[in-house]
This record gives sequence, structure tokens and C-alpha cells, in this order.
Amino acid sequence: QVQLVESGGGLVQAGGSLRLSCAASGSIFSISSMGWYRQAPGNQREWVATITNGGTTNYADSAKGRFTINRDNAKNTVYLQMNSLKPEDTAVYYCKVVHRDRLYYVRDFWGQGTQVTVSS
Repeated sequence: QVQLVESGGGLVQAGGSLRLSCAASGSIFSISSMGWYRQAPGNQREWVATITNGGTTNYADSAKGRFTINRDNAKNTVYLQMNSLKPEDTAVYYCKVVHRDRLYYVRDFWGQGTQVTVSS
């Protein structure tokens, strides 16, 4: 019912920046929050940042001071500005929305993932 399309990944050198975007579309009733996760080869998926519909943000320790999450509620789009990138940031980045339908059924929807590679 809800589809997420991600963009903005790529290859950058250490110290560089990237801006990821994730746009939600489809049968959207209510989005409670939007967030970003990442998964490196051989590792489990880890949480990076979250923003609520009201604008409250939370960050993983690894992202604090370097990453900024923003959203445009009217466009159902979330962004992740990544600065001072490190090789340790190399991973596939996934966006997630927490959606509630008219029957108050809560469900998570995930994007397809976008590759971020940081060279040393």
C-alpha cells in the first residue's frame, strides 16, 4: 500500500558529504515517523536516525554531530544529510516509515536501499 523510493547514494572520499532522499507514495493514511537504517556486509541492520511527524529527532551515537535528518510532511519525504563521512559509514542505507491506517493498524514500510561507499 505504501511504497518508498530512495535516492542519493554513491561513492565519496572520506570527509565528503552525501544527501539521501526517501519519498513515500501510495495509500498513505498517517505517517507517525520516518527514519534511516544501514547495513554493512556481514553486519546486522542498525538504526541511524528518526524523525517524528511533529519534528522530534533522535540519532545514533555514530551519527551525532555529522548527520542531520529532515522531513517534508507535505511531500511525505525524509532526508539524511551526511557530512564528514568515514569509511565506517559504508553500507546500504534503508529508509523506513511507521504507518497507521484508518483502522489504527500500525505497520512498517521499507525502501529498496541505496548504496553509500566511502573510500579512504
